[in-house]
Amino acid sequence: MPMKLKRPILRKYERLARRIMKLAPTYSQMSDEELQQQTAIFRVRLAKGATLDSLLPEAFAVACEADKRVLGLAPFFNQITGGIVLYYGDIAEMKTGEGKSLTATLPLYLCGLTGPGNFLVTANAYLANRDAEEMGPVYEWLGLTVRSGAPNETVDETENATPDKAEIYKADIVYTTHSALGFDYLMDNLAATEENQFLHGFHYALVDEIDAVLLDMATIPLVISGAPRVQSNYYQSADRLVKLLEVGDGLDIEESDDTKSAWFTKRGIAKIERFFGIKGLLSPKWAELYRHMVLAMRANYLMYRGRDYVLDDGEIALIDTENGRKLPGMKLHAGLHQAIEAKEGVKISSESRAMASITYQNLFRMFDKLSGMTGTAITDVREFRETYHLDVIQIPTHRPVIRKERPDQLYVTNQEKIYASVDRIKQAYAKRRPVLIETGSVSMSELYSYVLLKEGIPHNLLNAHSIAKEAAIIAEAGQPGAITVATSMAGRGTDIKLGEGVAALGGLLVVGTEPMSSRRIDQQLKGRAGRQGAPGESVFYASLEDKVVLENGPSWAKRARHRYEDQLQDEKREFGTPIKQARFRNLIATVQGVAENDQRSSRAMTLQFDEIFRLQREKIYQFRDRVMADQNLDQLVDKLIQRALTTFLTPSVKQPLSFESVLDYLFNHVDYNYDRSQLWEPWQAGGAELKRYLLEVVSKRLTAQHDEFLNHDQFLYFERLAILKAVDYAWIEQVDNLQQLRQVVNSRTRGAHNPIYEYQRDARSSFEQMTHAFWQVALSNLMLSTFAMKPDGTIDVEFP
Repeated sequence: MPMKLKRPILRKYERLARRIMKLAPTYSQMSDEELQQQTAIFRVRLAKGATLDSLLPEAFAVACEADKRVLGLAPFFNQITGGIVLYYGDIAEMKTGEGKSLTATLPLYLCGLTGPGNFLVTANAYLANRDAEEMGPVYEWLGLTVRSGAPNETVDETENATPDKAEIYKADIVYTTHSALGFDYLMDNLAATEENQFLHGFHYALVDEIDAVLLDMATIPLVISGAPRVQSNYYQSADRLVKLLEVGDGLDIEESDDTKSAWFTKRGIAKIERFFGIKGLLSPKWAELYRHMVLAMRANYLMYRGRDYVLDDGEIALIDTENGRKLPGMKLHAGLHQAIEAKEGVKISSESRAMASITYQNLFRMFDKLSGMTGTAITDVREFRETYHLDVIQIPTHRPVIRKERPDQLYVTNQEKIYASVDRIKQAYAKRRPVLIETGSVSMSELYSYVLLKEGIPHNLLNAHSIAKEAAIIAEAGQPGAITVATSMAGRGTDIKLGEGVAALGGLLVVGTEPMSSRRIDQQLKGRAGRQGAPGESVFYASLEDKVVLENGPSWAKRARHRYEDQLQDEKREFGTPIKQARFRNLIATVQGVAENDQRSSRAMTLQFDEIFRLQREKIYQFRDRVMADQNLDQLVDKLIQRALTTFLTPSVKQPLSFESVLDYLFNHVDYNYDRSQLWEPWQAGGAELKRYLLEVVSKRLTAQHDEFLNHDQFLYFERLAILKAVDYAWIEQVDNLQQLRQVVNSRTRGAHNPIYEYQRDARSSFEQMTHAFWQVALSNLMLSTFAMKPDGTIDVEFP
């Protein structure tokens, strides 16, 4: 939908912003005490039935005056307009330097009047802690509570006390990160009691850099890992062999033209079979070995150090390819992380079971109201609308943008591109003009650093290895003569302010050394120059060897690259000559469009997978909440006993019911000391009589368990714990199964299968099996647990 259709909405919000500004004299004349009392007045009105919508003009005006008195910053008209957009649940596209942090105080104050459940979510912990510290005094001055839920990365771990989650989430407003909030949500739903659950509902979320969180991170689900799997000894062997295989057409391993996938050829499979002394590598017998060979191949030929991950103190740290940040705590699943560890020769970590999982799409769609702000969202307006029901409203800049955006400079090879871009940097450095150099990977940033050092140009390097100095590096990037080499700047959050005399030199020069897979990321980088009406300039250098071109370029571009390279060898073309032909004019935009479509398809696929997973997750979490809240579990216990026995007594073709199997069931699920002589008569009677007898045995055993406790409340707590432990055991197995299942069905697409249908069918079947397992484990927990009375009257429970 064209954005011009949203102009009436923007005009409506601007009229409301003018109305708010007209209220300013009313509140500016109040004393501090009178202004602070407005919060209590608003809350009384809410309690009497007023809506937040009706309070908006006055509450925004109060927040504006508080910003002015506490921070010395008065929100200007466009910031107030942006705040209104955010309150009404849309995305405010505000250019870099337009004061998004201050803008956020307006809707957060209004929503914070309702109490806990309001969040400002950022892309990294530094921004969450910084904004909570800098903006928090405004809310506190007005009588609201505010906390940061993000880890403090600047504090040494030994000094960093465990955060008080109960205190954090009791606050009216919480500044946090998407990952911290997601993990806390999952942990809340693994709690054994209501007292150990800290979240108080999801009322309002304002997501800073919303495109980075809801788009760039959308294909990486949050996963809490638990008990380790049995460690495989195939990783090192598979890695050693893969390194010996040859890559190329007709050799052992072939790669696709876009370099996104690779596969073993018949020749390669024969070599693997000879190496291990086996036959039928593709047969079910050797499926696990073949899986490890595929993992080793992907680790060695599709995953790159410096682009996809870095080595950090002997460990593999994943990198967000869009902004060059490390992803702390994140691991690749299904063994790929361990395969990379084998490739790099570091200690192989345990492959853990997945205990709980959620995607960011479904996490944020749980909020009653969701909004966001970013400098670049218009390119993905359709996806935001379809996936999150969010519209993008472009907020006019406070001052006109006078940044000069130069046309892309396209070269044949990376080497020619690097020389040309370095020449441009040298020219700027000679004039003492600051330059920000964007690179597409850690390795490329380090290459540029090396080249600049050879040229005698001092500079700062900002990538995954120097993230701790990020704010200081960026803050200095606009000073005269400052040269900064950085990975993509998405979500950095620190403004680059121009030093004295820099404006006269043309402002900050942004040099892009490689187009990213999304135009949005490039626009974020360009937005670093020319903030708030300051001068600035941006230019991108690209080559036919860039990753986005190799992976998404048309076949004619590949042929042209080979032809130009041949011309260079034959001295028919001069080295460093840019490509000017009209055919190439839109090449970068074309390949970025292809890449963006692939990313959108991948995100849509992730959402479809997680939608199936979500239905099961919500069913389990609702059941857990019910168990924790119920003050009488007798009906539930009776129900699960009935279902456990009914399931057991329903014979299958593979396991027909026998006297021995019933006896074994009683020993292993009901009573370790069961008298086997009592079973023969009801066994011979069979049918309903056998079930009636088993119910009687279970009932007597449950009564005996109850008699172990001093009072019924203790027994109720034991029942609750036994059931929750059972459901968690079954659900963890199911989560892990679904993680593995997704890997399997994705590979079925090559056989013209529909992976979503396959996943849905198998996930449903798996859920039924999980339910049956839950009944049996719950029965065992209730019947077979043993107790130890302690002197203080408490009881230790040992589950079977």
